[in-house]
Amino acid sequence: MTIPEQRLRAFTHSIFKSIGCPDADAALATDVLVTADLRGVDSHGVARLSGYVRLWETGRLNAAPQPRVVHETPTTATVDGDGGLGLVVAPYAMDIAIEKAKQYGSGWVAIRHSNHFGIAGYHALKAVAQDMIGYALTNASPLVAPTFSAERLLGTNPICYAFPAGKYPPVVVDMATSAAANGKLEVAARAGKTIPEGWALTTHGHPTTDAAAVKNGGALLPLGSDRSHGSHKGFGLSATVDILSGVLSGANYGPWVPPFVAYLQPLADQPGEGIGHFVGAMRVDGFRPVADFKANMDQWIARFKDAKRVDERQPVIIPGEPEYEATHVYREKGIPLVEAVWDDLQQLAAKLGVAPLMAEGMAQNR
Repeated sequence: MTIPEQRLRAFTHSIFKSIGCPDADAALATDVLVTADLRGVDSHGVARLSGYVRLWETGRLNAAPQPRVVHETPTTATVDGDGGLGLVVAPYAMDIAIEKAKQYGSGWVAIRHSNHFGIAGYHALKAVAQDMIGYALTNASPLVAPTFSAERLLGTNPICYAFPAGKYPPVVVDMATSAAANGKLEVAARAGKTIPEGWALTTHGHPTTDAAAVKNGGALLPLGSDRSHGSHKGFGLSATVDILSGVLSGANYGPWVPPFVAYLQPLADQPGEGIGHFVGAMRVDGFRPVADFKANMDQWIARFKDAKRVDERQPVIIPGEPEYEATHVYREKGIPLVEAVWDDLQQLAAKLGVAPLMAEGMAQNR
Protein backbone atom coordinates (compact mmCIF):
# COMPACT_ATOMS: atom_id res chain seq x y z
CA MET A 1 0.00 0.00 0.00
CA THR A 2 1.43 3.40 -1.00
CA ILE A 3 0.40 6.62 0.74
CA PRO A 4 1.23 10.17 -0.44
CA GLU A 5 3.33 11.98 2.15
CA GLN A 6 0.91 14.81 2.82
CA ARG A 7 -2.01 12.42 3.21
CA LEU A 8 -0.07 10.37 5.78
CA ARG A 9 0.89 13.57 7.59
CA ALA A 10 -2.71 14.76 7.78
CA PHE A 11 -3.90 11.40 9.07
CA THR A 12 -1.15 11.11 11.70
CA HIS A 13 -1.75 14.70 12.84
CA SER A 14 -5.45 13.94 13.30
CA ILE A 15 -4.63 10.90 15.46
CA PHE A 16 -2.37 12.92 17.76
CA LYS A 17 -4.98 15.69 17.97
CA SER A 18 -7.67 13.14 18.87
CA ILE A 19 -5.80 12.10 22.03
CA GLY A 20 -5.43 15.69 23.18
CA CYS A 21 -2.10 16.86 21.77
CA PRO A 22 -1.93 20.62 21.18
CA ASP A 23 -1.76 21.45 17.50
CA ALA A 24 1.94 22.36 17.52
CA ASP A 25 2.85 19.18 19.40
CA ALA A 26 0.73 17.07 17.06
CA ALA A 27 2.47 18.62 14.05
CA LEU A 28 5.91 18.03 15.55
CA ALA A 29 5.17 14.44 16.55
CA THR A 30 3.79 13.83 13.07
CA ASP A 31 6.93 15.24 11.48
CA VAL A 32 9.17 12.92 13.50
CA LEU A 33 7.20 9.79 12.57
CA VAL A 34 6.66 10.62 8.90
CA THR A 35 10.31 11.64 8.55
CA ALA A 36 11.23 8.15 9.74
CA ASP A 37 9.01 6.60 7.07
CA LEU A 38 10.40 8.92 4.41
CA ARG A 39 13.92 7.86 5.38
CA GLY A 40 12.93 4.21 5.04
CA VAL A 41 13.09 3.56 8.79
CA ASP A 42 9.58 2.10 8.81
CA SER A 43 10.10 0.39 12.17
CA HIS A 44 10.04 3.87 13.81
CA GLY A 45 7.46 5.60 11.63
CA VAL A 46 3.68 5.46 11.72
CA ALA A 47 3.93 1.76 12.57
CA ARG A 48 4.54 3.07 16.12
CA LEU A 49 1.47 5.31 16.16
CA SER A 50 -0.91 2.86 17.82
CA GLY A 51 1.72 2.17 20.49
CA TYR A 52 1.73 5.82 21.57
CA VAL A 53 -2.07 5.81 21.66
CA ARG A 54 -2.12 2.72 23.87
CA LEU A 55 0.33 4.36 26.28
CA TRP A 56 -2.00 7.36 26.44
CA GLU A 57 -5.02 5.12 27.03
CA THR A 58 -3.32 3.49 30.02
CA GLY A 59 -2.35 6.85 31.52
CA ARG A 60 1.37 6.43 30.92
CA LEU A 61 1.68 9.26 28.39
CA ASN A 62 0.82 12.93 28.89
CA ALA A 63 -0.58 14.24 25.59
CA ALA A 64 -0.14 17.89 26.61
CA PRO A 65 3.11 18.05 28.59
CA GLN A 66 4.91 21.13 29.86
CA PRO A 67 8.59 20.16 29.63
CA ARG A 68 10.89 22.32 31.71
CA VAL A 69 14.53 22.79 32.64
CA VAL A 70 15.16 21.52 36.17
CA HIS A 71 18.94 21.95 36.34
CA GLU A 72 21.23 24.14 34.27
CA THR A 73 24.72 25.53 33.66
CA PRO A 74 25.79 27.73 30.75
CA THR A 75 26.52 24.71 28.52
CA THR A 76 24.39 21.93 30.07
CA ALA A 77 20.84 21.32 31.23
CA THR A 78 18.53 18.63 32.49
CA VAL A 79 14.97 18.64 31.17
CA ASP A 80 11.91 17.03 32.78
CA GLY A 81 9.63 15.92 29.96
CA ASP A 82 6.47 15.85 32.10
CA GLY A 83 5.63 12.36 30.84
CA GLY A 84 5.14 13.61 27.28
CA LEU A 85 5.84 12.16 23.88
CA GLY A 86 9.57 11.82 23.34
CA LEU A 87 8.73 12.95 19.81
CA VAL A 88 8.01 16.37 21.33
CA VAL A 89 10.27 16.43 24.39
CA ALA A 90 13.52 15.54 22.59
CA PRO A 91 13.24 18.37 20.00
CA TYR A 92 12.47 20.78 22.87
CA ALA A 93 15.71 19.67 24.55
CA MET A 94 17.71 19.81 21.33
CA ASP A 95 16.57 23.39 20.77
CA ILE A 96 18.02 24.21 24.19
CA ALA A 97 21.29 22.48 23.29
CA ILE A 98 21.48 24.43 20.03
CA GLU A 99 20.89 27.77 21.76
CA LYS A 100 23.61 26.98 24.29
CA ALA A 101 25.95 26.01 21.46
CA LYS A 102 25.26 29.31 19.70
CA GLN A 103 26.42 31.15 22.82
CA TYR A 104 29.17 28.91 24.16
CA GLY A 105 30.25 26.58 21.35
CA SER A 106 28.46 23.47 22.56
CA GLY A 107 25.33 22.49 24.45
CA TRP A 108 24.40 19.24 26.17
CA VAL A 109 21.01 18.29 27.56
CA ALA A 110 19.96 15.22 29.53
CA ILE A 111 16.24 14.37 29.56
CA ARG A 112 14.15 12.41 32.02
CA HIS A 113 10.44 11.63 32.43
CA SER A 114 9.94 11.16 28.68
CA ASN A 115 8.75 8.43 26.32
CA HIS A 116 9.96 6.82 23.08
CA PHE A 117 11.48 9.57 20.91
CA GLY A 118 11.37 8.03 17.42
CA ILE A 119 14.50 8.03 15.26
CA ALA A 120 17.58 9.57 16.84
CA GLY A 121 18.59 11.02 13.48
CA TYR A 122 15.68 13.46 13.49
CA HIS A 123 16.96 15.18 16.62
CA ALA A 124 20.64 15.17 15.63
CA LEU A 125 19.82 16.68 12.22
CA LYS A 126 18.27 19.71 13.92
CA ALA A 127 21.81 20.71 14.85
CA VAL A 128 23.13 20.07 11.34
CA ALA A 129 20.64 22.63 10.01
CA GLN A 130 22.51 25.19 12.15
CA ASP A 131 25.98 24.17 10.85
CA MET A 132 26.56 22.16 13.98
CA ILE A 133 27.41 18.55 14.74
CA GLY A 134 24.39 16.85 16.31
CA TYR A 135 24.36 14.08 18.88
CA ALA A 136 21.30 12.18 20.10
CA LEU A 137 20.79 8.99 22.05
CA THR A 138 18.16 7.33 24.19
CA ASN A 139 17.73 4.35 26.42
CA ALA A 140 14.81 2.02 25.90
CA SER A 141 12.87 -0.79 27.54
CA PRO A 142 15.02 -3.85 28.35
CA LEU A 143 15.13 -6.28 25.43
CA VAL A 144 18.88 -6.85 25.04
CA ALA A 145 20.94 -9.39 26.95
CA PRO A 146 24.49 -8.36 27.94
CA THR A 147 27.36 -10.51 26.71
CA PHE A 148 27.34 -13.91 28.46
CA SER A 149 23.74 -13.43 29.67
CA ALA A 150 20.26 -14.44 28.51
CA GLU A 151 18.56 -11.85 30.75
CA ARG A 152 17.05 -8.72 29.21
CA LEU A 153 18.73 -5.79 30.96
CA LEU A 154 19.34 -3.11 28.30
CA GLY A 155 17.36 -1.48 25.53
CA THR A 156 18.32 -1.26 21.88
CA ASN A 157 19.73 2.11 23.00
CA PRO A 158 20.36 3.93 19.71
CA ILE A 159 23.12 6.46 19.22
CA CYS A 160 23.40 9.07 16.49
CA TYR A 161 26.02 11.52 15.26
CA ALA A 162 25.15 13.87 12.38
CA PHE A 163 27.76 15.90 10.51
CA PRO A 164 27.07 18.71 7.99
CA ALA A 165 28.69 18.56 4.57
CA GLY A 166 28.83 20.86 1.54
CA LYS A 167 27.59 19.54 -1.78
CA TYR A 168 26.83 16.14 -0.27
CA PRO A 169 24.05 15.25 2.19
CA PRO A 170 24.96 15.16 5.90
CA VAL A 171 26.77 12.11 7.21
CA VAL A 172 24.34 10.53 9.68
CA VAL A 173 25.53 7.64 11.85
CA ASP A 174 22.25 6.47 13.40
CA MET A 175 22.26 2.96 14.81
CA ALA A 176 20.97 0.73 17.54
CA THR A 177 23.61 -0.69 19.85
CA SER A 178 21.90 -4.07 19.58
CA ALA A 179 22.53 -6.41 16.66
CA ALA A 180 19.16 -5.26 15.29
CA ALA A 181 16.47 -2.84 16.38
CA ASN A 182 13.38 -4.51 17.84
CA GLY A 183 11.28 -2.74 15.24
CA LYS A 184 13.00 -4.80 12.55
CA LEU A 185 11.81 -7.98 14.28
CA GLU A 186 8.31 -6.53 14.50
CA VAL A 187 8.33 -5.74 10.78
CA ALA A 188 9.64 -9.24 9.96
CA ALA A 189 6.99 -10.85 12.17
CA ARG A 190 4.22 -8.83 10.50
CA ALA A 191 5.50 -9.95 7.10
CA GLY A 192 5.77 -13.58 8.21
CA LYS A 193 9.53 -13.65 7.64
CA THR A 194 12.41 -15.09 9.66
CA ILE A 195 15.32 -13.03 10.97
CA PRO A 196 19.06 -13.60 10.48
CA GLU A 197 20.82 -15.72 13.10
CA GLY A 198 22.73 -13.47 15.46
CA TRP A 199 19.89 -11.04 16.13
CA ALA A 200 18.09 -12.79 18.99
CA LEU A 201 18.05 -15.55 21.59
CA THR A 202 15.24 -17.80 22.81
CA THR A 203 14.13 -17.69 26.44
CA HIS A 204 16.71 -20.42 27.10
CA GLY A 205 19.52 -18.39 25.58
CA HIS A 206 19.78 -20.27 22.27
CA PRO A 207 20.29 -18.50 18.90
CA THR A 208 17.11 -18.30 16.82
CA THR A 209 15.73 -17.04 13.50
CA ASP A 210 12.19 -16.69 14.88
CA ALA A 211 11.03 -13.06 14.46
CA ALA A 212 8.67 -13.53 17.44
CA ALA A 213 11.44 -14.72 19.79
CA VAL A 214 11.68 -11.48 21.78
CA LYS A 215 7.89 -11.10 21.95
CA ASN A 216 7.79 -14.64 23.36
CA GLY A 217 10.26 -13.88 26.14
CA GLY A 218 13.61 -14.15 24.39
CA ALA A 219 16.21 -11.42 24.09
CA LEU A 220 17.97 -9.34 21.47
CA LEU A 221 21.74 -9.63 21.22
CA PRO A 222 24.17 -6.70 21.51
CA LEU A 223 25.89 -5.32 18.44
CA GLY A 224 28.41 -7.99 17.48
CA SER A 225 26.03 -10.83 18.43
CA ASP A 226 28.52 -12.94 20.43
CA ARG A 227 31.83 -12.52 22.24
CA SER A 228 33.96 -13.83 19.37
CA HIS A 229 32.40 -11.25 17.04
CA GLY A 230 32.71 -8.32 19.46
CA SER A 231 29.44 -8.31 21.39
CA HIS A 232 31.31 -6.90 24.39
CA LYS A 233 31.81 -3.75 22.32
CA GLY A 234 28.10 -3.49 21.57
CA PHE A 235 27.40 -4.09 25.26
CA GLY A 236 29.81 -1.26 26.13
CA LEU A 237 28.17 1.15 23.70
CA SER A 238 24.71 0.27 25.02
CA ALA A 239 25.89 0.75 28.59
CA THR A 240 27.25 4.19 27.67
CA VAL A 241 23.92 5.21 26.17
CA ASP A 242 22.04 3.94 29.23
CA ILE A 243 24.25 5.81 31.68
CA LEU A 244 24.15 9.12 29.79
CA SER A 245 20.40 8.88 29.13
CA GLY A 246 19.22 7.40 32.40
CA VAL A 247 21.70 7.63 35.25
CA LEU A 248 22.88 11.15 34.36
CA SER A 249 19.38 12.59 33.82
CA GLY A 250 17.52 10.94 36.69
CA ALA A 251 15.45 8.78 34.34
CA ASN A 252 15.17 5.01 34.69
CA TYR A 253 17.95 2.75 33.45
CA GLY A 254 18.74 -0.89 32.80
CA PRO A 255 15.85 -3.24 33.58
CA TRP A 256 13.78 -0.40 35.08
CA VAL A 257 13.22 1.51 31.82
CA PRO A 258 9.43 1.45 31.22
CA PRO A 259 8.27 -0.83 28.39
CA PHE A 260 6.94 0.76 25.22
CA VAL A 261 4.13 -1.78 24.98
CA ALA A 262 1.16 -0.78 27.10
CA TYR A 263 0.23 -4.31 28.18
CA LEU A 264 3.45 -4.53 30.26
CA GLN A 265 3.66 -2.39 33.37
CA PRO A 266 6.83 -0.65 34.59
CA LEU A 267 8.61 -2.31 37.51
CA ALA A 268 7.38 -1.14 40.89
CA ASP A 269 10.81 -0.20 42.32
CA GLN A 270 11.82 2.29 39.63
CA PRO A 271 14.83 4.43 40.60
CA GLY A 272 14.03 7.30 38.22
CA GLU A 273 11.35 8.94 36.07
CA GLY A 274 10.29 7.63 32.66
CA ILE A 275 12.62 7.07 29.73
CA GLY A 276 15.80 9.12 29.35
CA HIS A 277 17.49 10.79 26.40
CA PHE A 278 20.70 12.74 25.88
CA VAL A 279 21.25 15.29 23.10
CA GLY A 280 24.03 17.64 22.15
CA ALA A 281 25.14 20.21 19.61
CA MET A 282 28.65 21.45 18.75
CA ARG A 283 29.36 24.46 16.58
CA VAL A 284 31.67 23.57 13.72
CA ASP A 285 33.09 27.10 13.77
CA GLY A 286 34.10 26.51 17.36
CA PHE A 287 36.91 24.45 15.83
CA ARG A 288 37.50 25.85 12.34
CA PRO A 289 35.69 27.83 9.61
CA VAL A 290 32.50 26.08 8.49
CA ALA A 291 33.37 26.35 4.78
CA ASP A 292 36.73 24.65 5.35
CA PHE A 293 35.12 21.84 7.36
CA LYS A 294 32.44 21.25 4.72
CA ALA A 295 35.03 21.22 1.93
CA ASN A 296 36.98 18.54 3.77
CA MET A 297 33.79 16.61 4.54
CA ASP A 298 32.98 16.60 0.84
CA GLN A 299 36.49 15.32 0.09
CA TRP A 300 36.11 12.65 2.80
CA ILE A 301 32.78 11.50 1.37
CA ALA A 302 34.02 11.51 -2.22
CA ARG A 303 37.08 9.45 -1.34
CA PHE A 304 35.09 6.82 0.52
CA LYS A 305 32.53 6.64 -2.28
CA ASP A 306 35.41 6.03 -4.66
CA ALA A 307 36.88 3.21 -2.55
CA LYS A 308 37.99 0.02 -4.26
CA ARG A 309 35.05 -2.36 -4.32
CA VAL A 310 34.87 -6.01 -3.40
CA ASP A 311 31.99 -6.30 -5.88
CA GLU A 312 31.75 -3.70 -8.65
CA ARG A 313 27.96 -3.77 -8.35
CA GLN A 314 28.09 -2.66 -4.71
CA PRO A 315 29.66 0.72 -3.90
CA VAL A 316 30.64 1.83 -0.43
CA ILE A 317 27.60 3.38 1.28
CA ILE A 318 28.13 6.56 3.28
CA PRO A 319 26.24 6.59 6.62
CA GLY A 320 22.88 8.28 6.03
CA GLU A 321 23.04 7.92 2.24
CA PRO A 322 20.32 5.24 1.87
CA GLU A 323 17.94 7.27 4.04
CA TYR A 324 18.62 10.41 2.01
CA GLU A 325 17.92 8.59 -1.25
CA ALA A 326 14.78 6.96 0.17
CA THR A 327 13.41 10.37 1.12
CA HIS A 328 13.62 11.59 -2.49
CA VAL A 329 11.93 8.44 -3.83
CA TYR A 330 9.12 8.34 -1.25
CA ARG A 331 8.41 12.06 -1.54
CA GLU A 332 7.82 11.60 -5.24
CA LYS A 333 6.15 8.18 -5.32
CA GLY A 334 4.50 7.92 -1.90
CA ILE A 335 5.36 6.08 1.30
CA PRO A 336 4.92 2.28 1.28
CA LEU A 337 3.12 0.67 4.22
CA VAL A 338 2.95 -3.08 4.79
CA GLU A 339 -0.55 -4.50 5.03
CA ALA A 340 -0.36 -5.12 8.80
CA VAL A 341 0.50 -1.47 9.47
CA TRP A 342 -2.22 -0.29 7.09
CA ASP A 343 -4.79 -2.43 8.91
CA ASP A 344 -3.53 -1.20 12.28
CA LEU A 345 -3.92 2.44 11.25
CA GLN A 346 -7.43 1.83 9.93
CA GLN A 347 -8.46 0.20 13.20
CA LEU A 348 -6.93 3.11 15.09
CA ALA A 349 -8.93 5.60 13.04
CA ALA A 350 -12.17 3.72 13.69
CA LYS A 351 -11.49 3.55 17.42
CA LEU A 352 -10.71 7.27 17.73
CA GLY A 353 -13.39 8.49 15.31
CA VAL A 354 -10.90 9.85 12.81
CA ALA A 355 -11.40 9.76 9.02
CA PRO A 356 -9.77 6.61 7.61
CA LEU A 357 -6.47 6.74 5.77
CA MET A 358 -6.67 6.56 1.99
CA ALA A 359 -4.02 4.97 -0.21
CA GLU A 360 -2.75 6.37 -3.52
CA GLY A 361 -5.55 6.35 -6.07
CA MET A 362 -8.33 6.08 -3.48
CA ALA A 363 -10.82 8.92 -3.20
CA GLN A 364 -10.74 10.85 0.05
CA ASN A 365 -13.98 10.84 2.04
CA ARG A 366 -14.93 14.36 3.01
